Amino acid sequence: MDARSHEVTCPCCESRLEVDARTGKLVRWAKKAELDEQGKPRVREGDWSSASERVRDRLGSAADKFDQSLSREKTRGKDLDELFRKANEKLGRRDEE
Repeated sequence: MDARSHEVTCPCCESRLEVDARTGKLVRWAKKAELDEQGKPRVREGDWSSASERVRDRLGSAADKFDQSLSREKTRGKDLDELFRKANEKLGRRDEE
């Protein structure tokens, strides 16, 4: 929780609610059964595995994006030379007309 949110305990069901102070919208909530003795959400093994899988996917996609941009940068000089050549040809045709 940060300064822009408030934690509230529901008086009816004793769920823990986190509310955004600026918008007044509910950011996250947890049932009382899902909280430990300190009021923090319990983390199950399935939560860890899904979180680690999301991190692995994100790292893999970041590496792919890096490789794509690296290959674009390697061919960038050739692409710019080709654009320059085409612009020169176009300019030459204009001068002839």
